[in-house]
Amino acid sequence: MNTMMNMDPWSFLDDLIDTSSRAFRNVRARAAGRFPPVNVYLDDDAVIVDLELPGKTAKDVDLTLEAQAVVVSDKPAVAAEAEGGKAEEVRPAWIRRLELPFRVNAGKANAKFTNGILRIELPKAETEGVKRIAIAG
Repeated sequence: MNTMMNMDPWSFLDDLIDTSSRAFRNVRARAAGRFPPVNVYLDDDAVIVDLELPGKTAKDVDLTLEAQAVVVSDKPAVAAEAEGGKAEEVRPAWIRRLELPFRVNAGKANAKFTNGILRIELPKAETEGVKRIAIAG
């Protein structure tokens, strides 16, 4: 039986620390590269990705489509001439990479920026049916 007399006096402090760490988990997640917030919608024909980018425009964002991934980042600014006379590219402040569970048709993909929301529509690539392979031997 756990009574006030035999309870650890520091358990209250431990509980307080656990609660506060949960409260700041979202802030830590954004700092760890989970910015911007993303919503992903999947149907039979395509995947739709919405990214919340308040205050940004299409000129501020770089979008790359890989075989089974979408990479969105802020466009890195080109710094002024460095000491050696060459312009250096500054790293993006944030990068968001989303792995997709299937291949997409890059030729039919489109993206639209409206009111701080970047919507990316990625149609699924046509898949071949089952292919039988002959075994030699």
